[in-house]
Amino acid sequence: MDGSTGVAEAVPEDGAVVLFDGVCNFCSWSVRFLHEHDDGSLRFAPLQSDAGRELLAAHGLPTDYFDSLVYLRDGDAYLRSDGAVRIARHLERPWRWLRVLRHVPRPVRDLGYDLLGRLRYRLFGRRDACMVPDADLRARFVGEPTPAVEPRGGDG
Repeated sequence: MDGSTGVAEAVPEDGAVVLFDGVCNFCSWSVRFLHEHDDGSLRFAPLQSDAGRELLAAHGLPTDYFDSLVYLRDGDAYLRSDGAVRIARHLERPWRWLRVLRHVPRPVRDLGYDLLGRLRYRLFGRRDACMVPDADLRARFVGEPTPAVEPRGGDG
């Protein structure tokens, strides 16, 4: 096996994928939140996973890109606040109303996004390994989500 799993081809045309930092506690919490409050169309993959790296490469992004979530839909990749605002369209009310943030100029949105990005490990901690989703959430992952290894030393 050459490591290529055809993940990019396996993503449904009408589906969207959220690539996230699998070792970031805030990012893992966000995926669980999205799973509970979205319309069921979002799929997920850690940026560090084989599926995440394959999807990054398929969209012309570096495969070691872990600085932002990546929202993939209709062949396009959206990073930073653009991705976050587009994810909101999949959420139930009242969370869907976060879409109004698209009217905030991108440089202002990205400033806030980048600030949270720089502080996320200090504020929320990080794991030694990617999150291990429960069976219900695992069904929404693209490819094999992560090795089934719990992080050492607690959740931070």
